[in-house]
Amino acid sequence: MKKANSGSATKRNVARKNTDEYLAAVPEPARSTLTRIRAVIRSAVPPEATEVISYRIPTFRYKGPLVGFAAFPNHCSFFPMSSSVLERFENDLQGLETSKGTIRFPVDKPLSAALVKKVVKARIAQNELKKQR
Repeated sequence: MKKANSGSATKRNVARKNTDEYLAAVPEPARSTLTRIRAVIRSAVPPEATEVISYRIPTFRYKGPLVGFAAFPNHCSFFPMSSSVLERFENDLQGLETSKGTIRFPVDKPLSAALVKKVVKARIAQNELKKQR
C-alpha cells in the first residue's frame, strides 16, 4: 500500500506528517486500539489505497476518501465517511454510540475486526460505483 503525506495537525496543533506520527502522539491505551483498527483497515483495502492525514485525522483514500479514525480524550472514533453505510449496518452497530458519520468506541476496546472490514468493503464499493459514473 502506498503512503501519502499531508501537513495537517492533530488536536494538539502539532503538525503530523503521517499516520505513524499521529499514532506516536496518542497515549495508551488508545494508541494500541487505533493500531489494531489500522491493521484491520489495511488488510481490507486494495494495494493502491493510500494513507493520509486529512482534517487532522488518519484517513485511507481509495478513489476518494474511504474511512478515517482518531483518538479523543474519552473515546476513539471510526469515520465511515458515509451516513448510508452507517444506516446499512445499523444492526451491527447496536450498543455503540453513533452520529451522522461517526462510530465512537472506548479507548481500550477496538471495534470488531469483522465490523471494520464490512464497513471498509462497503465504502470501497461505494467509491468504485461513484468513479464508474
